[in-house]
Amino acid sequence: MVTGAAVPAGSPPPIHTLFDTPTAYQVAAADSAAAPPPVRAVLFDFANTLFRMVDAAQWLRLVAADTGRAGALDDPAAADAALAGLVRAYQLPEVVAAQQGRDLSAERHRAAMIAWFGAVDFLRGHESAAHARMLDADSWIPYGDTEPVLRALRERGIRVGVVSDIAWDIRAHVEHRGLGGLVDAYALSFEVGREKPDPELFRKACADLGADPRATLMVGDNPARDGGASAAGLRCFILPAEHRTGERGLRQVLDLVGPPGPHLS
Repeated sequence: MVTGAAVPAGSPPPIHTLFDTPTAYQVAAADSAAAPPPVRAVLFDFANTLFRMVDAAQWLRLVAADTGRAGALDDPAAADAALAGLVRAYQLPEVVAAQQGRDLSAERHRAAMIAWFGAVDFLRGHESAAHARMLDADSWIPYGDTEPVLRALRERGIRVGVVSDIAWDIRAHVEHRGLGGLVDAYALSFEVGREKPDPELFRKACADLGADPRATLMVGDNPARDGGASAAGLRCFILPAEHRTGERGLRQVLDLVGPPGPHLS
Protein backbone atom coordinates (compact mmCIF):
# COMPACT_ATOMS: atom_id res chain seq x y z
CA MET A 1 0.00 0.00 0.00
CA VAL A 2 1.44 3.36 -1.04
CA THR A 3 0.92 6.04 1.60
CA GLY A 4 2.97 8.78 -0.08
CA ALA A 5 0.99 10.13 -3.03
CA ALA A 6 2.92 11.65 -5.92
CA VAL A 7 2.70 15.41 -6.40
CA PRO A 8 0.69 16.08 -9.59
CA ALA A 9 2.85 16.98 -12.58
CA GLY A 10 3.31 20.73 -12.88
CA SER A 11 2.14 21.39 -9.33
CA PRO A 12 4.53 22.73 -6.67
CA PRO A 13 4.73 20.63 -3.52
CA PRO A 14 2.97 22.07 -0.47
CA ILE A 15 5.11 24.08 1.93
CA HIS A 16 5.21 23.08 5.60
CA THR A 17 8.22 25.02 6.87
CA LEU A 18 10.33 27.77 5.37
CA PHE A 19 13.15 25.37 4.59
CA ASP A 20 11.42 22.22 3.39
CA THR A 21 13.46 19.78 1.34
CA PRO A 22 11.79 19.48 -2.09
CA THR A 23 9.92 16.21 -2.60
CA ALA A 24 7.87 14.62 -5.36
CA TYR A 25 5.25 13.16 -3.02
CA GLN A 26 2.81 14.17 -0.30
CA VAL A 27 2.35 12.53 3.08
CA ALA A 28 -0.91 12.52 5.02
CA ALA A 29 -0.87 14.38 8.32
CA ALA A 30 -1.37 11.15 10.28
CA ASP A 31 1.58 9.48 8.54
CA SER A 32 3.72 12.58 9.12
CA ALA A 33 3.10 12.33 12.86
CA ALA A 34 3.55 8.55 13.08
CA ALA A 35 6.82 6.65 13.25
CA PRO A 36 8.29 5.88 9.82
CA PRO A 37 7.17 2.47 8.57
CA PRO A 38 9.61 -0.43 8.79
CA VAL A 39 11.58 -1.25 5.65
CA ARG A 40 9.78 -3.94 3.65
CA ALA A 41 11.58 -3.60 0.30
CA VAL A 42 15.11 -2.73 -0.84
CA LEU A 43 16.24 -1.27 -4.15
CA PHE A 44 19.85 -1.62 -5.23
CA ASP A 45 21.92 0.17 -7.80
CA PHE A 46 23.74 -2.30 -10.07
CA ALA A 47 27.20 -1.06 -11.08
CA ASN A 48 29.58 -0.49 -8.16
CA THR A 49 26.89 -1.56 -5.69
CA LEU A 50 25.87 -5.16 -6.43
CA PHE A 51 28.31 -5.83 -9.27
CA ARG A 52 31.61 -4.37 -10.39
CA MET A 53 33.24 -4.44 -13.78
CA VAL A 54 36.57 -6.22 -14.15
CA ASP A 55 39.54 -3.90 -13.68
CA ALA A 56 40.26 -1.66 -16.65
CA ALA A 57 43.68 -3.23 -17.20
CA GLN A 58 42.13 -6.70 -17.33
CA TRP A 59 39.36 -5.45 -19.64
CA LEU A 60 41.97 -4.06 -22.04
CA ARG A 61 43.73 -7.43 -22.11
CA LEU A 62 40.43 -9.15 -22.86
CA VAL A 63 39.77 -6.72 -25.70
CA ALA A 64 43.26 -7.40 -27.01
CA ALA A 65 42.55 -11.14 -27.03
CA ASP A 66 39.15 -10.61 -28.66
CA THR A 67 40.81 -8.67 -31.49
CA GLY A 68 43.61 -11.12 -32.21
CA ARG A 69 46.24 -9.24 -30.23
CA ALA A 70 46.69 -11.54 -27.25
CA GLY A 71 49.89 -10.64 -25.47
CA ALA A 72 50.02 -7.12 -26.88
CA LEU A 73 49.83 -5.71 -23.36
CA ASP A 74 52.20 -8.15 -21.67
CA ASP A 75 54.83 -5.41 -21.66
CA PRO A 76 54.05 -3.26 -18.57
CA ALA A 77 54.93 -0.09 -20.48
CA ALA A 78 52.45 -0.94 -23.23
CA ALA A 79 49.76 -1.77 -20.67
CA ASP A 80 50.35 1.50 -18.82
CA ALA A 81 50.20 3.47 -22.07
CA ALA A 82 46.89 1.88 -23.09
CA LEU A 83 45.38 2.55 -19.68
CA ALA A 84 46.60 6.16 -19.67
CA GLY A 85 45.13 6.64 -23.13
CA LEU A 86 41.77 5.40 -21.89
CA VAL A 87 41.81 7.93 -19.05
CA ARG A 88 42.90 10.84 -21.24
CA ALA A 89 40.29 10.13 -23.90
CA TYR A 90 37.45 10.16 -21.37
CA GLN A 91 38.36 13.74 -20.46
CA LEU A 92 38.13 15.09 -24.03
CA PRO A 93 35.30 17.62 -24.39
CA GLU A 94 33.71 15.78 -27.30
CA VAL A 95 33.79 12.51 -25.39
CA VAL A 96 32.33 14.12 -22.28
CA ALA A 97 29.53 15.62 -24.38
CA ALA A 98 28.76 12.23 -25.92
CA GLN A 99 28.08 10.76 -22.45
CA GLN A 100 25.05 12.97 -21.82
CA GLY A 101 21.90 10.84 -21.70
CA ARG A 102 23.83 7.79 -22.83
CA ASP A 103 21.82 5.39 -20.66
CA LEU A 104 18.46 6.33 -22.15
CA SER A 105 18.86 3.91 -25.05
CA ALA A 106 21.15 1.22 -26.36
CA GLU A 107 21.87 3.34 -29.42
CA ARG A 108 22.92 6.40 -27.43
CA HIS A 109 25.10 4.29 -25.16
CA ARG A 110 26.83 2.61 -28.07
CA ALA A 111 27.48 5.99 -29.70
CA ALA A 112 28.93 7.32 -26.43
CA MET A 113 31.25 4.35 -26.04
CA ILE A 114 32.35 4.42 -29.69
CA ALA A 115 33.21 8.12 -29.27
CA TRP A 116 35.35 7.26 -26.23
CA PHE A 117 37.06 4.15 -27.58
CA GLY A 118 37.72 5.78 -30.92
CA ALA A 119 39.83 8.39 -29.14
CA VAL A 120 42.10 5.72 -27.61
CA ASP A 121 45.05 4.67 -29.76
CA PHE A 122 44.94 1.04 -28.59
CA LEU A 123 41.20 0.71 -29.25
CA ARG A 124 40.90 2.72 -32.45
CA GLY A 125 39.54 0.45 -35.17
CA HIS A 126 38.33 -2.03 -32.55
CA GLU A 127 35.57 0.08 -30.99
CA SER A 128 32.80 -2.46 -31.60
CA ALA A 129 34.78 -5.28 -30.04
CA ALA A 130 35.57 -3.11 -27.01
CA HIS A 131 31.90 -2.23 -26.64
CA ALA A 132 30.88 -5.89 -26.88
CA ARG A 133 33.43 -6.88 -24.25
CA MET A 134 32.12 -4.20 -21.91
CA LEU A 135 28.57 -5.58 -22.20
CA ASP A 136 29.65 -9.21 -21.84
CA ALA A 137 28.35 -10.91 -18.71
CA ASP A 138 31.82 -12.22 -17.88
CA SER A 139 33.02 -8.61 -17.58
CA TRP A 140 30.80 -8.08 -14.53
CA ILE A 141 31.42 -9.66 -11.13
CA PRO A 142 29.19 -9.60 -8.02
CA TYR A 143 30.83 -8.37 -4.84
CA GLY A 144 31.59 -10.94 -2.19
CA ASP A 145 28.68 -9.85 0.00
CA THR A 146 26.10 -9.50 -2.80
CA GLU A 147 24.77 -13.04 -2.75
CA PRO A 148 24.67 -13.52 1.05
CA VAL A 149 22.87 -10.21 1.56
CA LEU A 150 20.34 -10.89 -1.19
CA ARG A 151 19.67 -14.32 0.25
CA ALA A 152 19.29 -12.93 3.76
CA LEU A 153 16.77 -10.37 2.48
CA ARG A 154 14.83 -13.15 0.76
CA GLU A 155 14.76 -15.13 4.00
CA ARG A 156 13.39 -12.08 5.83
CA GLY A 157 10.57 -11.62 3.36
CA ILE A 158 12.01 -8.43 1.89
CA ARG A 159 11.26 -7.72 -1.77
CA VAL A 160 14.28 -6.68 -3.84
CA GLY A 161 14.55 -4.51 -6.91
CA VAL A 162 17.38 -3.15 -9.04
CA VAL A 163 17.31 0.47 -10.23
CA SER A 164 20.07 1.26 -12.67
CA ASP A 165 21.12 3.89 -15.18
CA ILE A 166 22.16 1.39 -17.83
CA ALA A 167 21.58 0.85 -21.51
CA TRP A 168 21.39 -2.94 -21.76
CA ASP A 169 19.51 -5.74 -20.08
CA ILE A 170 21.47 -6.70 -16.97
CA ARG A 171 19.02 -9.46 -16.03
CA ALA A 172 21.26 -11.80 -18.02
CA HIS A 173 24.25 -10.73 -15.91
CA VAL A 174 22.40 -11.45 -12.69
CA GLU A 175 21.20 -14.81 -14.03
CA HIS A 176 24.71 -15.61 -15.25
CA ARG A 177 25.94 -15.45 -11.65
CA GLY A 178 23.05 -17.55 -10.33
CA LEU A 179 21.31 -14.66 -8.58
CA GLY A 180 18.27 -14.21 -10.80
CA GLY A 181 15.86 -15.73 -8.31
CA LEU A 182 16.86 -13.17 -5.68
CA VAL A 183 15.70 -10.06 -7.58
CA ASP A 184 11.98 -9.39 -7.96
CA ALA A 185 11.91 -6.34 -10.24
CA TYR A 186 14.10 -4.13 -12.41
CA ALA A 187 13.76 -0.44 -13.30
CA LEU A 188 16.38 0.17 -15.99
CA SER A 189 16.84 3.60 -17.49
CA PHE A 190 16.91 2.44 -21.10
CA GLU A 191 13.57 0.64 -20.64
CA VAL A 192 11.84 3.36 -18.62
CA GLY A 193 13.22 6.32 -20.58
CA ARG A 194 14.31 8.10 -17.40
CA GLU A 195 17.60 8.37 -15.54
CA LYS A 196 18.30 8.79 -11.86
CA PRO A 197 17.69 10.99 -9.91
CA ASP A 198 14.24 11.22 -11.58
CA PRO A 199 11.83 10.22 -8.78
CA GLU A 200 9.62 8.35 -11.23
CA LEU A 201 12.31 5.72 -11.80
CA PHE A 202 12.29 4.84 -8.11
CA ARG A 203 8.51 5.02 -7.85
CA LYS A 204 8.16 2.63 -10.77
CA ALA A 205 10.43 0.13 -9.06
CA CYS A 206 8.35 0.38 -5.90
CA ALA A 207 5.12 -0.04 -7.86
CA ASP A 208 6.50 -3.13 -9.59
CA LEU A 209 7.35 -4.58 -6.17
CA GLY A 210 3.98 -3.59 -4.69
CA ALA A 211 5.93 -1.66 -2.09
CA ASP A 212 5.25 1.64 -0.34
CA PRO A 213 8.12 4.00 -1.21
CA ARG A 214 8.14 5.18 2.41
CA ALA A 215 8.82 1.57 3.46
CA THR A 216 11.56 1.08 0.89
CA LEU A 217 15.33 1.53 1.16
CA MET A 218 17.51 2.58 -1.80
CA VAL A 219 21.13 1.41 -1.73
CA GLY A 220 23.72 2.92 -4.08
CA ASP A 221 27.07 4.64 -4.37
CA ASN A 222 26.17 7.98 -5.97
CA PRO A 223 24.62 10.56 -3.62
CA ALA A 224 23.45 12.80 -6.46
CA ARG A 225 21.78 10.02 -8.45
CA ASP A 226 20.87 7.29 -5.96
CA GLY A 227 20.14 9.86 -3.26
CA GLY A 228 17.41 11.20 -5.52
CA ALA A 229 15.25 8.37 -4.20
CA SER A 230 14.62 10.47 -1.09
CA ALA A 231 12.51 12.87 -3.17
CA ALA A 232 10.24 9.92 -3.96
CA GLY A 233 9.84 9.03 -0.28
CA LEU A 234 12.47 6.32 0.04
CA ARG A 235 15.21 6.09 2.61
CA CYS A 236 18.74 5.93 1.23
CA PHE A 237 21.94 4.18 2.17
CA ILE A 238 24.89 5.57 0.21
CA LEU A 239 28.06 3.51 0.03
CA PRO A 240 31.50 5.12 -0.29
CA ALA A 241 32.49 5.61 -3.91
CA GLU A 242 35.86 3.92 -3.39
CA HIS A 243 37.00 1.12 -5.67
CA ARG A 244 36.29 -2.21 -3.97
CA THR A 245 37.49 -5.69 -4.89
CA GLY A 246 36.42 -7.39 -1.66
CA GLU A 247 33.06 -7.03 0.06
CA ARG A 248 31.12 -3.89 -0.81
CA GLY A 249 29.73 -3.16 2.66
CA LEU A 250 26.23 -4.44 1.94
CA ARG A 251 25.81 -6.33 5.20
CA GLN A 252 24.86 -3.09 6.93
CA VAL A 253 21.69 -3.12 4.83
CA LEU A 254 20.49 -6.00 7.00
CA ASP A 255 20.85 -3.81 10.09
CA LEU A 256 18.75 -1.10 8.46
CA VAL A 257 16.06 -3.59 7.46
CA GLY A 258 15.80 -5.18 10.86
CA PRO A 259 14.73 -8.69 11.90
CA PRO A 260 12.54 -10.98 9.78
CA GLY A 261 8.92 -9.98 9.38
CA PRO A 262 5.84 -11.04 7.42
CA HIS A 263 6.24 -11.44 3.68
CA LEU A 264 4.79 -8.85 1.35
CA SER A 265 1.85 -10.06 -0.63
